[in-house]
Amino acid sequence: MLWIKAFHIIFMVTWFAGLFYLPRLFVYHAMSVDEISNERFKVMERKLFFGIMTPGGIITLALGIWLWLGYGFSGQWMMWKLVLVVLLVIYHVWCLLALRAFREDRNKRSHTFYRFMNELPVLGLVGIILLVTLKPS
Repeated sequence: MLWIKAFHIIFMVTWFAGLFYLPRLFVYHAMSVDEISNERFKVMERKLFFGIMTPGGIITLALGIWLWLGYGFSGQWMMWKLVLVVLLVIYHVWCLLALRAFREDRNKRSHTFYRFMNELPVLGLVGIILLVTLKPS
């Protein structure tokens, strides 16, 4: 099971790399004014979302379920961790919706909005790490 835990952590890092970087790309994309930059950001966002971020998220969730079934974790800390994971999945879906808006040239949000949204996964990461490490009752 330690191998599963190790790969769960590795793919979690991969997923979070995307969760942190994609909204940063949205910041720059919202600021772009020329067509070449616009198209370049569309390619970068698509490759990051579908090539790195989504596979990392799916594998993280699958290995997390495997660990949960194998170890039978229980307690309030696990419930709160699962709440944070669900919120991260919702954030992931929000990223997909924002990606589609940019792809279809219908983004209406400012770079400031995306700067704010870029910070939200940090809260999830800190919360999950603290819960898993401290396991408060």
